[in-house]
Amino acid sequence: MHEIESTLARMSRRNALKTIGGGLGSMALGNLLAKDTGPELLCHHRPAARRVIYLFQSGGPSQLDLFDHKPALKKFHGKDIFEYVQKQGRLTGFTDKHKIHPVIDTKYRFTQHGECGSWMSELLPHMSRVVDDVCTIRTVSTTPVNHDPAMTFMQTGHGLPGRPSIGSWLSYGLGTMNRNLPEFVVMVSSGDLANMQPLNSRLWGNGFLPGRHQGVRFRSGADPVLYLKDPTGKSMQEKRQILDAINELNHEELKRSHNPEVETRISQYEMAFRMQTSVPDLSDLSDEPESTFKLYGEDARKPGTYAFNCLMARRLAERDVRYIQLYHSGWDHHFNLPDHLPKRCKETDQASAALITDLKQRGLLDDTIVVWGGEFGRTAFSQNGKVAASYGRDHHANCFTKIVAGGGFKAGLNYGETDDFSYKAVKNEVTVHDLHATILHQLGVDHERLTYLFQGRRYRLTDVHGKVMRDLLV
Repeated sequence: MHEIESTLARMSRRNALKTIGGGLGSMALGNLLAKDTGPELLCHHRPAARRVIYLFQSGGPSQLDLFDHKPALKKFHGKDIFEYVQKQGRLTGFTDKHKIHPVIDTKYRFTQHGECGSWMSELLPHMSRVVDDVCTIRTVSTTPVNHDPAMTFMQTGHGLPGRPSIGSWLSYGLGTMNRNLPEFVVMVSSGDLANMQPLNSRLWGNGFLPGRHQGVRFRSGADPVLYLKDPTGKSMQEKRQILDAINELNHEELKRSHNPEVETRISQYEMAFRMQTSVPDLSDLSDEPESTFKLYGEDARKPGTYAFNCLMARRLAERDVRYIQLYHSGWDHHFNLPDHLPKRCKETDQASAALITDLKQRGLLDDTIVVWGGEFGRTAFSQNGKVAASYGRDHHANCFTKIVAGGGFKAGLNYGETDDFSYKAVKNEVTVHDLHATILHQLGVDHERLTYLFQGRRYRLTDVHGKVMRDLLV
């Protein structure tokens, strides 16, 4: 204590300010370095995974025609399902007024695959080959029964708009692993997709979190990010000087107004500057060998296709982007399912399996969580109350299938059991909040502690629900 008092007594005002300034500078440098060293310094516990790739199949793929093998459908084909099960949850306006709800058998053959013996439809020959690398969860349940609230719920943990998406929560909670690309990237398949549900940008929005945490959409074509190219043809040094001048003005405005949106603007200007170099390199596939396109399919050469986006997802994962969200629409098969479902499977099956295989062979699957699935499933009964070869299935929220690979999820696990009609879970139900809590856990985040104070209360992704499903984990 005597030495400390003696040192303080000898210290001039100038030396004191110099010492304090150096200390603040060291703190600032430490903060920047922490952001570049990975998630461990920002996590609640040691993470098993570093990033997520979410392959979202918008519209609600039919688990009964793809994953959840139900021989009883053949036995009860044409009979009213509610003679055998008790109504649970809500029916949509399409079917709640029908007098009968006839069971419809799938027209697709199911066989078992891999050492795990997972049942899978003939429509997914490529995914069938990777069943030993994935965790198949057949008992996911949700709350909303219509598309928009169900997609919002699946992406944000709440059925009403205004909450941050899961990618935004992770950006906010864990920060970036690559300062030259956004933490949260979104890609949407293009093309003539029938039965397409609207995909609103709020599905990857930041909600009440600061704007810098919103997802950045990468589009197909020569310019993946709008307005990124500088048409003036100035050198990088000149662009840097212009940006420095703009940032000085923005910093002055931030001091004056203390508006967090100004801080977001500053960070986004900086990110855009760095992306002018990183994005062209990312989207240039000339360094990919022919074996890549054999694995993903020829569509991987065409920007905007699902296969191209899956390949881009792998390239983004290699560059340590935290959260990569793909949307593929057209799975809403109320009518003529046998015409539409095979088309959607053909567009997605090979590339989905290829992404899992590619990540595994590059050593990236161990610390990458890959999720495949939609906002809900489909009913065992006919959409229009009639038995027909061109059958359709209505929305079904009680139980449906999600595929999860990598990131410490048990490979080859078939989890949960549904009843004879895939109408409800009879063993090991997994709610959306449970799924979110488990994904966050694998990324080193306690879902109850990742919160944000807004309008007088603390919010979180899992609201007041959710538990980590440890049976799913290694």
